[in-house]
Amino acid sequence: MHPYVELAKKTVEEYVKMGKISPIPEKIPADMQKKAGVFVSIKKKGQLRGCIGTFLPATENIYTEIVRNAIAAATEDPRFPPVDSTELDELEYSIDILTHPEPVQSLDELDPRKYGIIVVKGWRKGLLLPDIEGVDTVDEQLRIAKLKAGINPYDADVEIYKFKVERYK
Repeated sequence: MHPYVELAKKTVEEYVKMGKISPIPEKIPADMQKKAGVFVSIKKKGQLRGCIGTFLPATENIYTEIVRNAIAAATEDPRFPPVDSTELDELEYSIDILTHPEPVQSLDELDPRKYGIIVVKGWRKGLLLPDIEGVDTVDEQLRIAKLKAGINPYDADVEIYKFKVERYK
């Protein structure tokens, strides 16, 4: 198991079982000291159980970003009830480390397998990670991201950003 995934799993298990967050160690691995947006996805029996993240870094490093987003994915995703201790053995985790979002000038630049997208209209923002099962076209990717943002899916007047991820399972 990759150390990012191990950290998310350990964090969720400690938080759900004991209601506590382990203190951040003095020595954090070098690759976790960088800053990046991070998404933590939790699945149960192949179905999404929680997914929360940040498209830009919100904390001082990847380590704390994973800890914060793992707890949020397990307890604060509004689509699901909080994870219960009886479920912990059935959960699978994946961590996406995001590149910095880049503005998109043309839809030809997009590929739902390769790039995640962020759509923005005013204060509304919707994000969709890349390479999601069942999302095979740019149109479908845009439609879902707009719906997540509360933007009319037929509204073409939106800012679009793309990003790549490194996915760890």
